[in-house]
Amino acid sequence: MDIKTFILGDYQTNSYCLRTAGSATDCLIIDTGLQSEPLIEHLKTNSLNPVAVVFTHGHIDHIAGLAPLRENWPDIKVAIHQADAAMFENPEMNLSAISGVPFNTGPADLIIKAEDTQTFAGMEFHILHTPGHTPGGISLYSKSEGVVFVGDALFAGSVGRTDFPGGNHNQLITSIKSKLLTLPGETRIYPGHGPVTTVVREKQTNPFLT
Repeated sequence: MDIKTFILGDYQTNSYCLRTAGSATDCLIIDTGLQSEPLIEHLKTNSLNPVAVVFTHGHIDHIAGLAPLRENWPDIKVAIHQADAAMFENPEMNLSAISGVPFNTGPADLIIKAEDTQTFAGMEFHILHTPGHTPGGISLYSKSEGVVFVGDALFAGSVGRTDFPGGNHNQLITSIKSKLLTLPGETRIYPGHGPVTTVVREKQTNPFLT
C-alpha cells in the first residue's frame, strides 16, 4: 500500500491518499482536510482517480475539502458512519457555525452502519466504530498492511477532545482501549493530526491511557 500524507488547512489536518503499490491509478482518500487544493493537485499531477473518500468523523476540519473533490470527480463515493452522517448538513454539529462560515457538504453516498469489512480501490479495511470524539467516529484497519487510520480518536501521546457536542471522554477511552490498543503492537497508527505512532508506543507512553 502506498500512503501519501497531506497536512491541510489552518488546523493542520492529516488527509491520506492510499493506493495499492505499483501502477494503480484508483485511490482512496481518508478525510479531506479544511482546504484540499494540495491533495487535488497531487491527484491531477499523477493522473490518479479517487474512487472514494471515507471520513473518520464529521467535524469541519476533516470534511470541508470535500466540495472541490466532488467538483473535479463527480463520481467519487463519499462514506461516513451513520451516527455522524447528519453532521455533513448541520453547521452546529460539524462546528463550522462557530467559525462564522456555516458549511454544508451535502449528503453522503455510503452510510456505514456496522463494523464490517469494506474494500475501496482494491484495498480491504476493517471498519472499527471508535466513538467518543464524535458519536460516529470510525477507524480503518488494514490487517495485511499493519496500519490503522484513527481520525481524532488517538494521537501520538494524546487523545481526541471530547468537549464538543456529542463528545464523551469515557466512551473515547473505552474505544481506544478495546478497539485500537488490542491491535498488534507493531500496527502503525495514522492520526487525524500529528505524526504517525504505533500501538505499542501508545500503550507504553501515552499519559491518557495509563
